[in-house]
Amino acid sequence: MGSSNGHCSISLAVLFVFVVTGDANLGSCGCFKRIFSFGDSIIDTGNFAYTIRNRPPSPPSVLPYGETYFHHPTGRASDGRLIMDFYAQALGLPLLPPSLPEEKTGQFPTGANFAVFGAMALNPNYFKSRYNLSVPFPWSLHDQLATFNKVLTRIAPGDAATKRLLSESLVVFGEIGGNDYNFWFFDSELSKDRNTPLQYMPDIIDRIGAGVQKVINLGAKTILVPGNFPIGCVPAYLSIHKSNTSADYDQFGCLAWFNAFSRRHNQLLKQEIGRLKSRNPSVKIIYADYYGAFMEFIRNPNRNGIDSPLVACCGGNGPYGTGLPCDRNAKVCRDPSRFAN
Repeated sequence: MGSSNGHCSISLAVLFVFVVTGDANLGSCGCFKRIFSFGDSIIDTGNFAYTIRNRPPSPPSVLPYGETYFHHPTGRASDGRLIMDFYAQALGLPLLPPSLPEEKTGQFPTGANFAVFGAMALNPNYFKSRYNLSVPFPWSLHDQLATFNKVLTRIAPGDAATKRLLSESLVVFGEIGGNDYNFWFFDSELSKDRNTPLQYMPDIIDRIGAGVQKVINLGAKTILVPGNFPIGCVPAYLSIHKSNTSADYDQFGCLAWFNAFSRRHNQLLKQEIGRLKSRNPSVKIIYADYYGAFMEFIRNPNRNGIDSPLVACCGGNGPYGTGLPCDRNAKVCRDPSRFAN
């Protein structure tokens, strides 16, 4: 899904329960010595903030980000913890540090996070060469894997050492690909054409699959691969693509076409995971159902302590609480624990 207007620590805790204990069966087994992760703002624990450290502060480097759990901004696109933090805590590991601040010196004894806010699965030159478009952020999955390779060469030199280190690690590969769709669908002109993102969707899946195969070749034995969220339930999508046609919405008030789009992405991703499993029978590759977990909040908000599942905690006015960046000037909800966005 990429960046959004806000996240909720309590909601993410529930999401973790659905994703990991329900499907991945990882539990607090103590069987992983470290975690390595790749993705975008959904799990970036500070890499983006580090890259813009010499520029004027911008989200997620200012309050209200970080106000609840850490009580100060940490570079996370959240009021508190991210789902990556819940993974680490459930496995009895420290919170995962961002890789970029210590890329050249850190030993990362319990792992590192290579995810970057705004990162895309496809390289920026993909969109430039095919559509003559410039994307809003320069970071891609390719860049994260290149940094990962550099770190591995330094902390575990040689094939044997690298394979041993990765065999004891959990690799979290995503969510990634959401921003490849967001930049298109958030543009008022581009979004008039909904077919093109469907056409480049298989290329996103191929890039994810190639990345997973790359970490397998390096020695990874357990890989968690999350799918996309129901983007039709995301406040930014609901606001940008607001419709006067009731048939455009499902029974929960989400945009039906965009949720079907997410399901298509996830269907292709699961097929790719199936192919990867066939080629790598000794490797455990786990699909994490972020779509289903998030829809639990939408279908049963009261049961999950959510007041308005389609409204952003941080943003502006209007029916979905959007319209302003989430910064010091934004309208912020009193209790983020009761919001799913």
